[in-house]
Amino acid sequence: MISFVVPAYNEEQLLGATLAALHAAAGAAGEPYEVIVADDGSTDATALVAQQHRALVVSVMHRQIAATRNAGAHAAQGEWLIFVDADTLVNEAVVRAAVHALRGGAAGGGAALAFDGGVPLYARLFLPLFVWAFRTARLAAGCYLFCTRAAFEAVGGFDEHYFGAEELVLSRALKREGPFVVLRQAVTTSGRKLRTYSGLEILAMMARFALRGTRAIRQRQGMELWYGPRRQDPHQTVQRQE
Repeated sequence: MISFVVPAYNEEQLLGATLAALHAAAGAAGEPYEVIVADDGSTDATALVAQQHRALVVSVMHRQIAATRNAGAHAAQGEWLIFVDADTLVNEAVVRAAVHALRGGAAGGGAALAFDGGVPLYARLFLPLFVWAFRTARLAAGCYLFCTRAAFEAVGGFDEHYFGAEELVLSRALKREGPFVVLRQAVTTSGRKLRTYSGLEILAMMARFALRGTRAIRQRQGMELWYGPRRQDPHQTVQRQE
């Protein structure tokens, strides 16, 4: 059985579409599955949206993505785990490809990705290089990572020392347990961070990470892109007006 694990914090606006896509993709793929939403202290209707879309809600108060992902995985019953971000849409092809890889002996893997809506030019130009680099290095982007439960437990799950890049740490660990594949099939994830933070702000964060190394992602401070107050996404505003 597949266990889809969706970490969420104040995701009432996008979570419904994510869960609907999961149900549609898994149903079309013909695999038994469950959907788990790890609700990390949301103050909006995230939990209600999850329940309305037939998801098991695991309530935690971590405000730390690795710990929240682990909480969802600990509640899962399936032998295959697929971690999907709350702002990411999957499809039948990427679910089938993940299952095929796992049945073929892979310990884990990731997928290619595309952004929803419009994103800045630098992001559009950088995306193909990003996808190529992750496939070449065999690393999963955080919006879609899959693995066997056995491999996940063998490496101790997501490393909770990290407030970001936890998917890269887990990708490297899973390689010790077996093949790790990055699928050519893509998921569609939100480009809201790229739309709501300027290129200079993102560049400053990247420079801080480069200068401080892993110390920069072992604390919440300086990780505003992931833990800062949610900024209004103009793409979502247009969708609501339509």
